[in-house]
Amino acid sequence: MDWASIFIHDTTWSFAVEILIRVTVMFVLIITFLRFTGKRGVRQLSIFELTIILSLGSIAGDPMFTEDLPIIQAVLIMGSVIVLYRICTWVMMKWQPFEDLLEGKSLYIVEDSMLVLDKIKKGKMSHDEFFAEMRQQGVEHLGQVRIGLLETDGNFSILLHSSENTVYGMPLFPKQYQAVEQVEIGAHYACMYCGYVEQILEADKCCPRCEDDCKNWAKALNNQIVK
Repeated sequence: MDWASIFIHDTTWSFAVEILIRVTVMFVLIITFLRFTGKRGVRQLSIFELTIILSLGSIAGDPMFTEDLPIIQAVLIMGSVIVLYRICTWVMMKWQPFEDLLEGKSLYIVEDSMLVLDKIKKGKMSHDEFFAEMRQQGVEHLGQVRIGLLETDGNFSILLHSSENTVYGMPLFPKQYQAVEQVEIGAHYACMYCGYVEQILEADKCCPRCEDDCKNWAKALNNQIVK
């Protein structure tokens, strides 16, 4: 195996120095570009912003090491992208439908301590993904949650019930989120698909809210959230 060909090939000292210059220039251009977008930092990105970042990677990466690509071409392309980005953000501020098209809408996942059925059925968010988001915010069961909103940047925002208004709700931790085989008289149980709570008399009763032959029930909780 020709190790020299693998690691060095036809790289010369002059081209190595050129690469260092190219990388330095493109690095500065990337920082400048991100500052021109107006973002102070990068957390969760919207679909529109992620598209810009992915495009930036291709624009900035190739001129760093491709000998026949002059930096001026990358500068022109990045400048054009900045202008397009600014135009799009301006139109988004003026016209709401355009913003909804590029970045989507915030989705209600939880309302009144139950999952919003149409969002779950359409696959907007899986149960596991939702449970993980809730647990990370210290929520033990749905009865503690008044509103749950999936933001356009992927973050999850919640409004909690006050302590005195906490109701019975579907458990969110694996040990409690288990289908029961026998029910206790007077106990509350939550549908494991939608979060509907009822005092059922038999473990295989169909959930009246789901209307899709859902028969799995977990014992509901009503303990208050720990602050």
